[in-house]
Amino acid sequence: MSQIKIWITGARVRTLPLAIAPVLLGSATASTVDRFDLGLTILALVVALALQIGVNYANDYSDGIRGTDDNRVGPKRITASKSARPVAVRNAAFIFFGIAALAGLAIIIISGQYFLVFIGLLAILAAWYYTGGKSPYGYAGLGEVVVFVFFGLVATIGTNFVQTGFIDPLAVMLGVASGLYATAVLLVNNIRDIETDKKSGKVTLAVRLGEKTSKRIFVAMIWFPVLVNLLLISFYPATIFALFNQALVIPATFILLTAKTPKELITVLKLTSFAGFGYGLLIAFGIFFVSLSI
Repeated sequence: MSQIKIWITGARVRTLPLAIAPVLLGSATASTVDRFDLGLTILALVVALALQIGVNYANDYSDGIRGTDDNRVGPKRITASKSARPVAVRNAAFIFFGIAALAGLAIIIISGQYFLVFIGLLAILAAWYYTGGKSPYGYAGLGEVVVFVFFGLVATIGTNFVQTGFIDPLAVMLGVASGLYATAVLLVNNIRDIETDKKSGKVTLAVRLGEKTSKRIFVAMIWFPVLVNLLLISFYPATIFALFNQALVIPATFILLTAKTPKELITVLKLTSFAGFGYGLLIAFGIFFVSLSI
């Protein structure tokens, strides 16, 4: 495998759509009050993508040096497979955290919302200590909670707030929906790794709750946004097109409930990631369509 491909693999590109979705949703809700700002939207995208890539490298590094990824199911991690030196993977994480910090600082200066420095620092610390440090919260079953907060609520509401200057209930509702997709991706990843995580001492939410309960929660997570979608149609008729997203949600649900081996859940993970992106893209389109037509 070439060095470029190794680093692309480490960035876990399939997770990146989930970083884009909340920014699209937050920007779309800003357009409903005629506050959409393309420059701030682009900067928010840079923050979201850089943080996502950074946390992916940080997770690769921390799990790799602990030995957690030695017997995992799915694509090999670059630290565990010794495709790159651990220090190089760690440095890659820090570089992307730095990019996120710089883009975030630009947003703060432009918007004048200086208290966001605190939230930005929390986001970077949360990204590192997911699996990093002596007591990573990802090993205590709290990963899903933090993902829901930062890659759902904070990303969506934050993108809206820097453009509008206030917290929009619509952004909160869509932040919940987007956060559930992001959380579902992590949950199904942890469902797949239940047995290997047990052996390595990684007590994820899936390990705590067990496979059956975790699967039920996963299904609820990816279907709740559909209810939000149905509610939105009354106010933003063009969001009806987001119901096409069920072409991904339905097979993800079916495969999850009928899977016999952990390897089958890799497909569910991919479908859920793209479903989260599809939801964000189509809902955002529906809201933008109505807002621009007024």
